[in-house]
Amino acid sequence: MQGRPRSRSSLRATLLVLCAAAASAADSPQLTAGVFDPPRMAPDFALRGSDGGELVLSRFRGKVVVLGFGFTTCPDVCPTTLATLASAHKKLGERGGEVQVVYVTVDPERDDPERLRNYLKSFDASFVGGTGSANVLEAVRNDYGIAAQRIVRGDSYGFSHSSYTYLIDRAGRLRALMPYGSSADAYVHDLLILLAP
Repeated sequence: MQGRPRSRSSLRATLLVLCAAAASAADSPQLTAGVFDPPRMAPDFALRGSDGGELVLSRFRGKVVVLGFGFTTCPDVCPTTLATLASAHKKLGERGGEVQVVYVTVDPERDDPERLRNYLKSFDASFVGGTGSANVLEAVRNDYGIAAQRIVRGDSYGFSHSSYTYLIDRAGRLRALMPYGSSADAYVHDLLILLAP
């Protein structure tokens, strides 16, 4: 008979803990982007960086990373996304130093480190680009589920490619997928959540 009250007491304590956890989750801010549940480690890579060094994703541990894919001659999607990210970065003020935008090219034939550097600095000098051989870049795209199809246009070419960006937390985990067309304010909202202790 003495076991029964203890059992009810344990059940009551468990329910209280569960209710408190649920209330805490309800009170915590929610990301606007599509979330990875559970979060998983972002695949690492080693590329030639637009900053003159090796671009290894893990070198940005401790910062929140926004990872995008595109190319410097992209007529609309890439410049729109990068302008949005530059605006969000500016809106973050001092917290912007805790965020790193990484932009990986899908066009290794044209996008060498210098070209990437010149292109990205027109949006924000802190943005870092990555390039490499076609095979290395294809492997990175495969790791992230990025589609990129070369499209010939007369004597030139472009790409149709995935246009979302990844949000990667300070520990290097994939936390969210931000769709193309998201506003600077949406990025700021989610980045501030990921920057919170």
